[in-house]
Amino acid sequence: MQCHYCDREADIAVEKDGIKVGVCKTHFQEQMEDLADADWLDDVEDQLDIDRRE
Repeated sequence: MQCHYCDREADIAVEKDGIKVGVCKTHFQEQMEDLADADWLDDVEDQLDIDRRE
């Protein structure tokens, strides 16, 4: 499967409702950074029981 954003091979793929999308590691990291900067994500984290071990 090809990355949704570039010509590289997808390293990660997700599927929902029969639609599958893949991204390479670079674009996955970029998307995660964008999500980390989103204020609404703080509200979601508060609602979830997340155990982060570093």
